[in-house]
Amino acid sequence: MSFHGAIDNRGASKALRRANLPRTGAEWLVGVGFRCWLAGYDTGDIACWENGWNEYHRLLGPSRAKRAVTELACWVRAVRSSASRKIEYYPFGCSGFCPDECMAISLVAASQHHRCPAMRVCALALTGSDLVEPVIDAASAFADALQEADQRLSPEAVAALMAHKGNGDGFADRA
Repeated sequence: MSFHGAIDNRGASKALRRANLPRTGAEWLVGVGFRCWLAGYDTGDIACWENGWNEYHRLLGPSRAKRAVTELACWVRAVRSSASRKIEYYPFGCSGFCPDECMAISLVAASQHHRCPAMRVCALALTGSDLVEPVIDAASAFADALQEADQRLSPEAVAALMAHKGNGDGFADRA
C-alpha cells in the first residue's frame, strides 16, 4: 500500500498505524528517523541511532544522509526539549506509525509545502506545549535538508493533522 493510499480525511492516523508502508520515500524517512532518534535519546542505546542512520544511508547515500540526519537529530532534540508530555513511538521494526509519528510526518510535510498554520498546529499537538518556535524552526531545517536530498513529502501527509483535529482530542482548540 502506498502512503497516498493510506491517507484519507476520515482517519489518516488509523490508516498509517495499520498500513504496510513501503520502506522508501520521504514519509518513511521522517517517521522512522523520528522513531529511531527518540528511542536513542530515551534509551541511550546507540543501536537505535545506527538503525536510523542505516535507513537514511541506504536511501540517500552517505553525503545526503549526513546533512539530513544532522537536521533530524536537531529537530527531535527540539521536540523533546519543548514537549510537556511523553512523545510516543513504535519499535523500530513496525511498518506503520503511531499518532505522534504521524503528527511528526505532518509537521515536516506542512513545512515543505509552506502551510504555516498547519505547522504550528502540528507542533502544538505533538509537543503539548505552546513553546513551539524551536520545533518549527528545526522542522523547517530538516524539511529543507530532505528537499535538497530529493525527498519531497506528499501534500496529503498533512492530512494526518485533519484526522487528529476531527477526533475530539482538543488539538483543534489549541490552534
